[in-house]
Amino acid sequence: MKYGFVMAYGGARDAAELAPIAEEHGWDGFFVWESIWGIDAWVMLGAAAMTTQRIRLGTMLTPLPRRKPWDVAGQVSTVDNLSGGRVILSVGLGVTGDDRFWLFEDDPGRKTRAELMDESLEMLQHLWRDEPFEYSGKHYRSRKIAELNPPAPPPPVQQPRVPTWVVGGWPRPKSMRRAALQDGWLPNYVAPAGGEPGELTPELLADGIDWIRRERAAHDLSMDGYDIVAEGNTRADDPNAADTVRPWAEAGATWWIDADWSSMDRDVVRQAAERRLKAGPPRID
Repeated sequence: MKYGFVMAYGGARDAAELAPIAEEHGWDGFFVWESIWGIDAWVMLGAAAMTTQRIRLGTMLTPLPRRKPWDVAGQVSTVDNLSGGRVILSVGLGVTGDDRFWLFEDDPGRKTRAELMDESLEMLQHLWRDEPFEYSGKHYRSRKIAELNPPAPPPPVQQPRVPTWVVGGWPRPKSMRRAALQDGWLPNYVAPAGGEPGELTPELLADGIDWIRRERAAHDLSMDGYDIVAEGNTRADDPNAADTVRPWAEAGATWWIDADWSSMDRDVVRQAAERRLKAGPPRID
């Protein structure tokens, strides 16, 4: 089991100062929130890369359909090189039905966002290679030019791609297949009646993992190195914090991500984050 922490809000200086605290106190990953209009997540992660040596760095999460895949590829590759190959890219369709996240454009709808997601994931595989390529999709295209000037950005340290975790709505097959064919599952449970996210339980997580195992086997892919990510919140002063994590580990989760989204006040988040990080991750026996 590995343990990550999400800095729910803050700036690049906060990330640069909190990430080494996380590293010092035994956390395996340090994550930041990526907004559409706000503090740049990849600048924050670049700052964190400069003050750490071991800890993994990533977003929680990147709304990939609302980004240009070539921009994402360049940012991810830059930080992966800066950190010596420590980036994790977490992606989802993006928030729907909340006006705060659609200030500058109309929501094109889940179907279109899913199409954009699939094409972006395909393009990232090409964009993370140091060579021109040709691509033709419904929404994106790339012309193959023999010699790029300026040249393509250096590929990421991690090959054949930066580990990519994808949100999958269990038990929707298309959504789950998208996650199964990448490097990790960020689980959502979609209740059958209303079609909206419901409450995920360890039992539902285990069912989803079984489905992913079969799907990957059908594509000649093993579960070796594949991550199952559980997210929750534990308190710094809770001596029984591991009891919160244990059922998820027993269900098959490989990462526990500690995230407290209760406040967006920078000072409150900063103080709470420092306390939680110094207490160490909620390790199970």
